Amino acid sequence: MLRSDLAIQGAAPKIARPVPLRESVFEALLELIVTGHLRPGQHLAESELAELLGVSRQPIREALQLLSGEGWVDLHPGQGAFVHAPTVEEADQLLAVRALLEAESARLAARHADDEGVRQLQALCDRGFAAVEADDVDAAVTANSELHALVTALSGNKVLAELAAQVSRRVRWYHTPVARRRGAASWEEHRALIEAIAAGNEDRAAQIMRDHTEHTRHSYLEQRAAEPVESAPQPTRRRRPRSAAN
Repeated sequence: MLRSDLAIQGAAPKIARPVPLRESVFEALLELIVTGHLRPGQHLAESELAELLGVSRQPIREALQLLSGEGWVDLHPGQGAFVHAPTVEEADQLLAVRALLEAESARLAARHADDEGVRQLQALCDRGFAAVEADDVDAAVTANSELHALVTALSGNKVLAELAAQVSRRVRWYHTPVARRRGAASWEEHRALIEAIAAGNEDRAAQIMRDHTEHTRHSYLEQRAAEPVESAPQPTRRRRPRSAAN
């Protein structure tokens, strides 16, 4: 009687289900990959990861499978799991797409952003400059990601925001290695972008964002050329012992 009455009235709260452990481990490992604490090409030993995160090997194994399915980890039979080492072409293509998406985001943000949105952008820019002065790469990368996400949100285009969100983590992955090299110059570009958005200058905002994302792309490619990423070892074939001749 009680159950049916509550159901009819819609008064019974839904109990939040706990997040499966494999998904929590997935997010933890992905964050370590994106921030560069687990480097491209690095071997991922299940026992070491389990000890690091304080879990058993089973959720580690399941999370590695999930990461492999999304292209963050490469699984080599007989050798284990390795952080995916993106090819130069792979990185170049993604960063080029990012430039197209974010230039359009900036153009629309200049059309739609209100005063509060501009104030939020300025606050993020101040955080970024402070992080650079403190040589806090992680904080600078986080502020950078938040600023770009806010520009996309201010565009008012939900489809564009969804597409940008799909590539945002990989963009952060590629940006982290060059954040220190880009330094204050990157945030000066952000400041100019915010001024264009505040002024409602769509063409200038789009051009600044286009140049800004291209600078990051070229910095990443230059660093890759100077410091090639180690690839995971290739699977080796085991020779069968020859049988003795009759």
